Amino acid sequence: MQIINGFVEAIQGLFLSSGLCSLNWQNYVMIGVSIVLLYLAIKKQYEPLLLLPIAFGMLLVNLYPAIMAAPSVELLTEQQCAAQNIDFASHAKTVIDGVTYAENPTYGGLLYYLYQGVKLGIYPPLIFLGIGCMTDFGPLIANPKSLILGAAAQIGIFITFFGAIFLGFTPAESGAIGIIGGADGPTAIYVTTKLAPHLLGSIAIAAYSYMALVPIIQPPIMKALTTKKERSVVMEQLRPVSKLEKIMFPVIVVILIAIFLPDAAPLVGMLMLGNLFKESGVVDRIAKAAQNELMNIITIFLGTTVGATASGQNFLTLSTIKIIILGLFAFCMGTAFGVIFGKIMYKLSGGKVNPLIGSAGVSAVPMAARVSQRVGQQENPGNFLLMHAMGPNVAGVIGSAVAAGVLLNVV
Repeated sequence: MQIINGFVEAIQGLFLSSGLCSLNWQNYVMIGVSIVLLYLAIKKQYEPLLLLPIAFGMLLVNLYPAIMAAPSVELLTEQQCAAQNIDFASHAKTVIDGVTYAENPTYGGLLYYLYQGVKLGIYPPLIFLGIGCMTDFGPLIANPKSLILGAAAQIGIFITFFGAIFLGFTPAESGAIGIIGGADGPTAIYVTTKLAPHLLGSIAIAAYSYMALVPIIQPPIMKALTTKKERSVVMEQLRPVSKLEKIMFPVIVVILIAIFLPDAAPLVGMLMLGNLFKESGVVDRIAKAAQNELMNIITIFLGTTVGATASGQNFLTLSTIKIIILGLFAFCMGTAFGVIFGKIMYKLSGGKVNPLIGSAGVSAVPMAARVSQRVGQQENPGNFLLMHAMGPNVAGVIGSAVAAGVLLNVV
């Protein structure tokens, strides 16, 4: 009889500890959302390198919330015990390297510890290091005027910032929401962890979703703001850029940014360090490690842990709906202002600049530049805008980091 009772209790314990008892309707909705995102990443190949781990992190945390659980008992050093008038010896069960471990500690979940790289602002700059190793600033150096288009595309960030304040968000939350308009996932994550960490799941998923949807969102805006004649403009070939110019560029940029806008230095500094690895030609092994092994590892950690912040209880709120709408507005405005400034340059240059390259001012590299190329070729099959669009595209990467620095400084 005792064996039977023990068996029944074991079955009851298994059932009570299962997700059938602990999960609620929000978790099941988010499980469905994660499956849709997995479909988009695998079948449609929308930014799969990040959308897939984000979606799977979302799936994990809604199936097993404890995977993101924080430790229930803090681990105190001897100095911390003294400051809180706690007896160090009696408080500790064991002492390892001067850290006390409480009698019955509950440790955090796996993704909680990996998430600290996001929370402490470590992963996004490391992603920028890898991006720098893969980025060619040659088109921007050859045509410095394209920096204007990269800057123009960031206007959407600041318009959305004020729009979010109008809708009731705090200035810090509004800054995190506005940065979605830069179409730069790592920058959006970096700013959000500093200003509004409780919105990280919503903002990260919105940012990467709109990055993935660049080929769908941008063309209608580009066509609505330009004429057939403007879209057909064939631009002159860019001048060759010397190796010395490419080496000097990251050094000069990081000096200027760090002096005048120090809050942007972590992102821009890592971006330029990676680019210097690439252009110097003397650290090929480091450059390859940064753009391959390091980039891949950090992408896994970043994507999975960011997705794991989107639990049903945190994600399914009215604020999330507002963030998604505002994020789309920010991205559309960034694209529109890039094209509008492209039209201004078209007029001032006497028709030598194709306005379509302005849409690439958002920093979705190189997808936005490819969209400019594709829309241009629809009007003129002999038109090759890719390298011209890469100028504002890489300028947009710098621009979004600078916009992040401004928001962090002001807010």
